[in-house]
Amino acid sequence: MGLARQLNPRQREAVFHTEGPILVLAGAGSGKTRVLTYRVAHLIGEIGVRAENILAITFTNKASKEMKERIDILAGDSANGAWVGTFHSICVRILRREIDKLGFTRNFVIYDADDQLTLIKECIRELNLSDKYYNARDMRSRISGLKDQIKGPEDFRKEVQGQFREEKIAELYKMYQDRLTKNNALDFDDLINKTLELFYLRPEVLDYYGSRFQYILVDEYQDTNYAQYMLVKLLSMKHQNLCVVGDDDQSIYGWRGADIRNILEFEKDFPKARIVKLEENYRSFQTILEAANGVIKNNNGRKEKRLWTKKGQGERISLYKTDDEKHEADIVCRNIMSLINKEKHAASDFAVLYRTNAQSRALEDAFMKYGIPYRMYGGLRFYDRREIKDIIAYLRVVSNPADDVSLKRIINVPKRGIGSVTVARLEEEASKAEESIFGMILERDEWSGITPRARKKIAEFKEIVSNLVAMKEIMPLTEFIQTLIELTGYEKELEAEKTTEAETRLENIREFVTAAEDFERNNPGSDLTGFLENVALITDLDTLGEGQSAVNMMTMHSAKGLEFPIVFITGMEENLFPHVRSMDSDHDMEEERRLCYVGITRAKQRLYLTYSAQRNIFGSSTHNMPSRFLKEIPDTLMDFSDLSTVSTWNGAGYGTVETQYNRHRSINPANTSKSGAFLGVGKLNGVYKENIDHRDKTVRKFSLGQKVVHKKFGKGTVIAINGAGEDKELKIAFEQGGIRSFMAIYAPIKEV
Repeated sequence: MGLARQLNPRQREAVFHTEGPILVLAGAGSGKTRVLTYRVAHLIGEIGVRAENILAITFTNKASKEMKERIDILAGDSANGAWVGTFHSICVRILRREIDKLGFTRNFVIYDADDQLTLIKECIRELNLSDKYYNARDMRSRISGLKDQIKGPEDFRKEVQGQFREEKIAELYKMYQDRLTKNNALDFDDLINKTLELFYLRPEVLDYYGSRFQYILVDEYQDTNYAQYMLVKLLSMKHQNLCVVGDDDQSIYGWRGADIRNILEFEKDFPKARIVKLEENYRSFQTILEAANGVIKNNNGRKEKRLWTKKGQGERISLYKTDDEKHEADIVCRNIMSLINKEKHAASDFAVLYRTNAQSRALEDAFMKYGIPYRMYGGLRFYDRREIKDIIAYLRVVSNPADDVSLKRIINVPKRGIGSVTVARLEEEASKAEESIFGMILERDEWSGITPRARKKIAEFKEIVSNLVAMKEIMPLTEFIQTLIELTGYEKELEAEKTTEAETRLENIREFVTAAEDFERNNPGSDLTGFLENVALITDLDTLGEGQSAVNMMTMHSAKGLEFPIVFITGMEENLFPHVRSMDSDHDMEEERRLCYVGITRAKQRLYLTYSAQRNIFGSSTHNMPSRFLKEIPDTLMDFSDLSTVSTWNGAGYGTVETQYNRHRSINPANTSKSGAFLGVGKLNGVYKENIDHRDKTVRKFSLGQKVVHKKFGKGTVIAINGAGEDKELKIAFEQGGIRSFMAIYAPIKEV
């Protein structure tokens, strides 16, 4: 019973109740991994179960590796032989032994996402389908969704009879599946589906594995889809010793097939199931947990539980109303700088969360200006995203038609019938003529080895670019970029896809337009060349070195399973969070609320929430109400002292009592002097902050033409000074780093 001393009462119940089905509702930070690993160790060490009779299923390779390591520590060599892995790895293991019973050979190959896309494109061509109306990525996603529901091509065909487009998709699905079989290949979804097919067609195989796995454990059960649910159900029928661990309040992947009903209706499948709730949290202070409880209790489709901790109450949650997304980013940066310098936090102690990827753009710009190192987690930096790089490539070609690299990127984006063979031929001809590709396109109408159809498409492309080159001379920057997006057909192609991925990419493109608006507003008389120069400097992220401590930036979906001492959740506004797409569906709204719960419970020590009165995002300016989730957090948990508009929630936002708020001063009273000046002294990862004279709390003076030195960029000259006081911004031309912008108060430079 040595294990018992290391578990709380509810964890002990979950570990030691080994016979029969059990549902462990594990709240955020309540030690679910400990329960799973201790349960396996208890089965082997105390009950005497042979390791090969245990199956433990996780969702990620990382979780699987961690579980194996912990079990090895607890149970030693006696744990060898237990099957521990992801749904897909377990199925591969079964199929390598048994798939010959389905007509495949055991050396089948597994197609990745790119392989799938290639095969689907081939099928689309052979069926003479329009690749615009039947977009390959969209079709891949659609087929994957059908497989999650265990719907084969024939099942789907019967379901959609009489619907022309759907019947064509069914035909495509069948051809795709036939080609996989012909190639002795499975895609990722087939790994589970073929295992289920094996169990249905060969009952003796199911009987073997059902008999072997006397004890089955499943992690993150709230994230299972229908196919995964059926796999678990079939394997556990014989012994019924099934332990599923999960948290319905953290079910946030409905958009990719997860079915929350699997965990909510567990007792329907197993009427004799024991239910154990893990509610003691080991991660966060009570204030943070009460905020999470206050939000999630408003969901109807959930099992009641309430997080609590012995760690103590902790500090109140800081809530900021900001003017716009730039002010919001400034608030975040100033708080981070204050906590780093005052309390010696590392940059990696911070996480900045947001609902949509497009929100990262304003934050990234601010981090660059403040010299704060950051890293994007689970996603690309804004300017590294494919659609943004595509639009930038178009702009570069218009600005400099001799840019062959950019031209090759976009000559067939969106698809216009200029394939790789044609591009290679153009490049070859241009090389012979010692001319750029576009220069040669302008001069010639015919080329040997290029079909008449391809020549027609090249002519159409030439006309588009030529028109854009002329337009850039007479149109304002932002209007020109909007025209370019429309004229090239890029936006239209994404709109036609009608997928969540395409909508996200559209949001990013609209946010790029907002970036152009910001640049144009802050740089009167600016042109395309200046904008591209600015973008090039922003995208060169020099503040983050290999292994360097950095602020973590991510969407709330990416944050699941992670934890941080200090968390900022930005953009707490209606139509942003909760997202506008959830407004017409109670089911989707409840998933948004669960996402908020996940975001809040990532914080261990402190939580900051921000919302803006106005936000320029997705290419337009919006004035949204504060998020309904803010209303659901009890006022007693909030610190409103720094809001420009504060009072009790009145149902439509925080009231109208005006308070004195100077956005240019330190935003945390605990980090200010009597005069309220920001104390930003210290050193962060080699970035110097010695730019404040603490005798009179004024920003160090700079002058045009002043010579300075930067640790990385070398010597430079101040070429522009904008703003005043602590909002003063410097533009410096460096010998090694080009033109850089810094907030004067934090400029990581010294006088020469």
